[in-house]
Amino acid sequence: MSDRDNKLNGCRVLIVEDEYFLANDLEEALKSHGASIVGPFGDFDAAYRRAARDHFDVAIIDINLHAKTAYPIADELMRQRIPFVFYTGYDSNVIPVRFAGVKLWQKPFDPFELVEDIGRLCRE
Repeated sequence: MSDRDNKLNGCRVLIVEDEYFLANDLEEALKSHGASIVGPFGDFDAAYRRAARDHFDVAIIDINLHAKTAYPIADELMRQRIPFVFYTGYDSNVIPVRFAGVKLWQKPFDPFELVEDIGRLCRE
């Protein structure tokens, strides 16, 4: 693996995604660039508990987890000042104003662009 492939080396990333194949794709894309993955979590309660008690550098959050919105998880991350992105099929108009500054990644994602964005957040 080259230094370019290790751009996320040392970065711990929480993945909150309830669709197995999408979570797996995210995990593989990030791990291939050196990230350590926390999760993925597809269950709201498990994801919230992890967000509230574990330390990681950045998070990727699907908004809809089995018909339950993940906004309380995002609120907890904001409270802790942990950067995150939303990863969803929803349009930006459904995201509450309090998350106006949070980057929205539309499904399906471009893994190379996502890795760049996560790397930027890890270095902040």
